[in-house]
Amino acid sequence: MLREIYKGKTIHVFSEEVELPNGKTTTLDLVRHPGASAVVPLKTNGHVILVHQYRHATGGYLYEIPAGKLSKNENPEDCAIRETEEEVGYHVGKLQKLSAIFTAPGFCDEVIHLYLGTELTNTAQKLDEDEIIEIIEIPFEDAMTKIINQNIRDAKSIIGLQLAYREAKHQRLI
Repeated sequence: MLREIYKGKTIHVFSEEVELPNGKTTTLDLVRHPGASAVVPLKTNGHVILVHQYRHATGGYLYEIPAGKLSKNENPEDCAIRETEEEVGYHVGKLQKLSAIFTAPGFCDEVIHLYLGTELTNTAQKLDEDEIIEIIEIPFEDAMTKIINQNIRDAKSIIGLQLAYREAKHQRLI
């Protein structure tokens, strides 16, 4: 039996009695999320574009790749292009799917679609009123160093950057 606990603008929380694969029953709390897309924007000079974004839940600012929630009936590719343009002011001409990851599979169904974005065209940043973002453009190698030095701590960004780095090296983009 599924019971609604909370419905907000981003998440929907339920409590559900379930039968597990071993035949036992238990009650689980579940967070339903519409999903998201995230992009590693790579410029022709080998630099990646990150955001330094205020995140209240973490108590400060995080370095991240541009990302955002899927709108209703929006496909992940369109979301990736839209969010990159809104957050960093670049239109992505070419998207390459890197992966689709679960963020917290123990209690949440959110899937983030990760992409490498190239063929960038400068447009204009269009932030939502609740977004506090500084754009950071750095050599890809420096972004990888930020991961090693624990300056990038956001999981989607770490995974996205590592997958994109490998792919960009393979394609000789960096």
